[in-house]
Amino acid sequence: MKVSKLAAHLIGSEIVKIGNEVNDMKAKGTEIANLTIGDLNSNLYPIPALLKEGIQKAYQNNLTNYPPANGVLSLRKSVSEDLKQRWNLDYSPNDILISGGSRPLIYATFKTIVDEGDKVVYPVPSWNNNHYSYLTHANKVEVETTAENNFLPTAEELRPHLEGATLLALCSPLNPTGTMFTKEQLAEICQLVLEENAKRSEDEKPLYLMYDQIYAMLTFGAEHFNPVSLFPEMKAYTIFIDGTSKCFAATGVRVGWAFGPTEVIDKMKALLTHIGAWAPKPEQEAVAEFLQKTDAVDTFVTDFKGKIAHSLNVLHEGVQSMKAQGLAVDSIQPMGAMYLTIQLDYIGATKPDGGKIENTSDLVFYLIAEAGVALVPFSAFGNSRTMPWFRASAGGVSVEEIQTMLPKLEAALLKLK
Repeated sequence: MKVSKLAAHLIGSEIVKIGNEVNDMKAKGTEIANLTIGDLNSNLYPIPALLKEGIQKAYQNNLTNYPPANGVLSLRKSVSEDLKQRWNLDYSPNDILISGGSRPLIYATFKTIVDEGDKVVYPVPSWNNNHYSYLTHANKVEVETTAENNFLPTAEELRPHLEGATLLALCSPLNPTGTMFTKEQLAEICQLVLEENAKRSEDEKPLYLMYDQIYAMLTFGAEHFNPVSLFPEMKAYTIFIDGTSKCFAATGVRVGWAFGPTEVIDKMKALLTHIGAWAPKPEQEAVAEFLQKTDAVDTFVTDFKGKIAHSLNVLHEGVQSMKAQGLAVDSIQPMGAMYLTIQLDYIGATKPDGGKIENTSDLVFYLIAEAGVALVPFSAFGNSRTMPWFRASAGGVSVEEIQTMLPKLEAALLKLK
């Protein structure tokens, strides 16, 4: 069957492929600690009770017709107030766009800013920028990062690539690593963006920065920074991506928001109007009401991120214990989000059956079969299939499952020669 060229060459998600394998095995009764999904087990991490009540009340009140294309006004006002109070960011309700989660907003950012052949710059590992670049026919420039810099791009690494670029895509705390920009790191990058834009004429498209801060409230001691608070002049060039999915454990509630320059947000609104990627009206009304209850929001987030941080630290300490025993493993102290970055340096090793671990996918499926643990290799985020780093998500498993899994992981790695 013939389809469009775009559809014919679309690449499926490696994360979904691994997840499907895990689900098939679990359906057959296999016990697997699934650390692959950037999602939350809603029985372990339910949404805030007040938010749940608000959603139910909105349905009872029959708020089930179309919402406005840019989001209900009460929610845009609540987001505007929360941005001012929480991050000292001054955006009017008209400069805020609501959608069904953050993905449509990222897609709309790309489609609104990027023309075919435009240069888009982003670090690897990072989530899904390669796919959005493909969907917009962009000229993607992937900047390799290093463990020494917590897999975050430095200004010096980005500098050679920004001339003529249309979009720089950044995320902090970062999916897949759970690491974060320091104030100095982000400030240096912002200065590069401002310097590049100062060179361009009014007839040229500026270099925009898409700043994904969906995990901004889930930080463990380190402070979250954003471009516009550091440099107010960055407001003309920065499109923020944010929402409820991670901070309220509400991945299935599907309420996200973007905010940025008026002319960009207006065009993103027009695009999403045709796609119909709206968040459901009852959920929007409930989130608007919940955001007004600042104490309840802060209480929930403090408790939630404390539990996630505990799970990540148990996992991190387990990996560090294996490292101390001489296994070829390492991990980076979690800073935010719900991910731990783990090194398993076993590419080229021999399995008990005599087969070779040729790449990270081989190791992933070996560990699923041998240890009952599923991880995502950084190859799913743009890196080489021989780069021995992996994302472990704590959102879908309990602390007890992690503690049960760690000896099995150690035993499976000890079998590799």
